[in-house]
Amino acid sequence: MKAMHRSSLIALAALALCIPRTGMGESVLVSGAGSTGASASVDIRIIVPPVMQVLENTHPEQLGVAVDGQWSAQQKLVVMSTMKRGFCVTLRLATPQVEGWQLHSLQQGGVTLSTVADGYQVCTARAGRYTLLLQHAFAAESTVAGDALRWPVRTDLTAL
Repeated sequence: MKAMHRSSLIALAALALCIPRTGMGESVLVSGAGSTGASASVDIRIIVPPVMQVLENTHPEQLGVAVDGQWSAQQKLVVMSTMKRGFCVTLRLATPQVEGWQLHSLQQGGVTLSTVADGYQVCTARAGRYTLLLQHAFAAESTVAGDALRWPVRTDLTAL
């Protein structure tokens, strides 16, 4: 009796292996004529679009009454760039009533400040998000020294 029971179990196990199961994955082997095997390559490229965006450019709309013939103000410029070689911000005077302009950058590491013919240039050497704190000092002509002055600096952004 045990021998018959054992042979029945073996027969059932063999039969179960032959019946396709639902829920199992399916695979198909396709071979073309003369094909020696399948090969595939995947070329993945990540393309970062060039972006330069001024996220913030804050400064006083108007400089108050000049003290001892000078106006002073801080400008905060936040720029985000994906340009590999960085960017430059060129600052130029937009009003003739100002002379003796001095600019100081409060940044270090990766940011350079240089003078150009008609103003200043602040440059970075690589992509990233930069917060530039710029301290401006202006000497006023004697005819306008006692008056308030609209913001006299024009800001231009250039990719490198």
